[in-house]
Amino acid sequence: MFNVYFYNKRNLLLCQLLQSVPSVGDDLTIKGRKSKVSSVDNLDGKIYVDLIFEPVKKSKSGNDHSKTKKK
Repeated sequence: MFNVYFYNKRNLLLCQLLQSVPSVGDDLTIKGRKSKVSSVDNLDGKIYVDLIFEPVKKSKSGNDHSKTKKK
């Protein structure tokens, strides 16, 4: 069992007790967001995993109010 700490840009996202450690390049889903493992560090029995999240695609609103007349 390993203490695994997941970080994104020095922000702690999640701490878990896991049986297997993720390796560099693995795809993970944390808090509903897809991410990829960029680095794994082992210090004093604690494992620090740095993640890179995929950018969130924002949808455009269906109604474009710039072309409508104001009343």
